[in-house]
Amino acid sequence: MRMLINVPETVVADALRGMAAAHPELTVDVENRVVVRRDAPVAGKVALVSGGGSGHEPLHAGFVGPGMLSAACPGEVFTSPVPDQMVRAAAAVDSGAGVLFVVKNYTGDVLNFEMAAELAEDEGVRVARVLVDDDVAVTDSLFTAGRRGTGATLFVEKIAGAAADEGAPLERVEAVARQVNEASRSFGVALGAVTTPAKGSPTFDLPPGELELGIGIHGEPGRERRPMMTSREIADFAVHAVLDDLRPTGPVIVLVNGMGATPLLELYGFAAEVRRMLSERGVVAARTLVGNYVTSLDMAGCSVTVCQVDEELLRLWDAPVETPALRWGR
Repeated sequence: MRMLINVPETVVADALRGMAAAHPELTVDVENRVVVRRDAPVAGKVALVSGGGSGHEPLHAGFVGPGMLSAACPGEVFTSPVPDQMVRAAAAVDSGAGVLFVVKNYTGDVLNFEMAAELAEDEGVRVARVLVDDDVAVTDSLFTAGRRGTGATLFVEKIAGAAADEGAPLERVEAVARQVNEASRSFGVALGAVTTPAKGSPTFDLPPGELELGIGIHGEPGRERRPMMTSREIADFAVHAVLDDLRPTGPVIVLVNGMGATPLLELYGFAAEVRRMLSERGVVAARTLVGNYVTSLDMAGCSVTVCQVDEELLRLWDAPVETPALRWGR
């Protein structure tokens, strides 16, 4: 395997040890797989906890810090974390103001976060949950009942995290998170298959010269497979798919996200095409974020996420944030 790892069995633990070394502002519990902002719990502040399978970095541990998550629970590669991780994270960050679980819509994540919420509440922690299900590519998939949770997770964690940092109560933070999810849509494209450390070879067959439209972040199949398209053609297809479902009536925030193996040179070129397409549809992009944020190991490809915002959501988006992967305004 051409991977910068020791053995597949320790890849997550090794990565967490490296994160601990690089980010002393975080408390990284390698054994129990929990990453917490070092100043937690913050008195009077609602805590945000999220998590999911490893392999989507910087999601979620890379978004732990002021202005976003209070803690994250990394599972094994493409595998949900277990309830014990989530309960331990909730206990570590709860100040008495409550905890919001941000959950991507994948069956294992949903079930385990539901169980964790019940266990945490038994221990006296007040918990609310928000499900992220923004992917318009398919209604059901190999991993979900309903739409998959993808790029909008970043929007939910950033905007709801800002509301929590301002001292909003749990009910308000939950409402903001739900508003962001309901106002967001995503569509992903794969130009190359993903290889997991355990398998050591591509998890699906994507012949040279073809691409998959509507791919999921675990390599799930999408809407259709086509011969290779230009950046302009892909942007036209993806943006139409998003806007035909969302139908925004106001300004939007745009995430042009790399799937892990697509260089920024290509992503910025693709972002220009996305902005062109939005303009042609009469949609104003108030903010645009470009980079690798919700990835799928070494998959080549990209995704587009659009979130309609009002003045309050845009203000919360612009609020200061300081995490390993996202930081501005501080």
